[in-house]
Amino acid sequence: MNAEWMRRDLAVLWHPCTQMHDHETLPLIPIARGAGVWLYDHDGRRYLDAVSSWWVNLFGHQNPHIKAAIQTQLDRLEHVIFAGFSHEPAIRLAERLLAVAPPGLGKVFLADNGSSAVEVALKMSFHAHHLAGQTRPRFVALQNSYHGETLGALSVGDLGLYRELYEPLLLQPLFVPSPDAYEAAPGESAEACALRAAAVLAETLEQHAHEISALILEPLVQCAGGMRMYHPAYLREARRLCDQYGVHLIADEIAVGFGRTGTLFACEQAQISPDFLCLSKGITGGFLPLSAVLIPNAMYDLFYDRYETRKAFLHSHSYTGNPLACAAANAVLDLFEATPVLSRIQHLGQTLEHALAPLREHPHVADVRRTGLIAAVELVQNRQTRQPFPWQERRGLLVYQHGLQHEMLLRPLGNVVYFMPPYVITDAEIEQMVAVARVGIERATASP
Repeated sequence: MNAEWMRRDLAVLWHPCTQMHDHETLPLIPIARGAGVWLYDHDGRRYLDAVSSWWVNLFGHQNPHIKAAIQTQLDRLEHVIFAGFSHEPAIRLAERLLAVAPPGLGKVFLADNGSSAVEVALKMSFHAHHLAGQTRPRFVALQNSYHGETLGALSVGDLGLYRELYEPLLLQPLFVPSPDAYEAAPGESAEACALRAAAVLAETLEQHAHEISALILEPLVQCAGGMRMYHPAYLREARRLCDQYGVHLIADEIAVGFGRTGTLFACEQAQISPDFLCLSKGITGGFLPLSAVLIPNAMYDLFYDRYETRKAFLHSHSYTGNPLACAAANAVLDLFEATPVLSRIQHLGQTLEHALAPLREHPHVADVRRTGLIAAVELVQNRQTRQPFPWQERRGLLVYQHGLQHEMLLRPLGNVVYFMPPYVITDAEIEQMVAVARVGIERATASP
């Protein structure tokens, strides 16, 4: 069965983030069903989803509560235009998001996916400055950042793999050093490293604030950039500096929101509120696409006027506020309210850290790091010098192949093997997940 579905797929589909030629030797896995942390192919083989299927399936596959909420909504309303019309699931979702979000956020703008949420924030920030009589066409972003792959979102990302070819089409932001603790000087604490990076941000804003609309960042973890992690002190300084220079702060919590870092939102760990809070991925538990941008009432008030004044924010998506997606998101919030999700994440994070501990002394591991239920292992040729392997992507590919052979979906980021499992994973499954990865790392780093 697998072979036939694979043949049909390769005849008609082009997959994302994939060199399709690779599938001449690397098998494509057609999945028939999912249950909890497990995916099952058409031949009955199973795979533990160690990456929550691109970080979205927070409560596993086929979660019964989310599934039932969608089924109930399906019998009432599947979709309605969201301009001039509304519906209960969207209203309830907005009310509930604002109730649990960092203080000071008062309105919710809905969109379809993470990149779209970033586009909304960038455009709205520029537009808000324009309404205040200022033209600020530039943005500040962190080196090694990733915010999506539509042109605006791609513009404020700093991963060459995605950005370089399309450079002529993109905005030109100012990139400032990442507070990434991996780049700390010998003997320098993560906090000191973060504050050193913040000092460069201060210099940049001092020189360019008059032309900058917003600073955009991923709070605490730069996910697609290799799961690089940093101290909350940077967020506190970023908030202070943005206030000082009249620059908006956009917090891209698309990947790190909804408990992934151990708090509901990563910004909480710095006790700050952004001007824009971008949410997506886990917001529906992996069932349907949806994103949300939370903003302060003061931002909303800037645009509030008669239509003929041309102050309206004219940004839309056909599926904005889709009732089925909103119902799924409400069900996700139900689970956070009804069950001790955050304490479970803390426990599972400790289990994951303990399981990874033996790798800290591995001769080809430069770093083992964890924030909440995100962990990463950085592979290098030489631990002492951090010299990279030639063709680093090969190491990750070998780990990926090893995982597939041993019931495990691991999808490394180049030379970084990472773990972002669903919150329903058990301690025993974490041990199994890491055990497979450890053998895969051993074999990958021993390979020429």
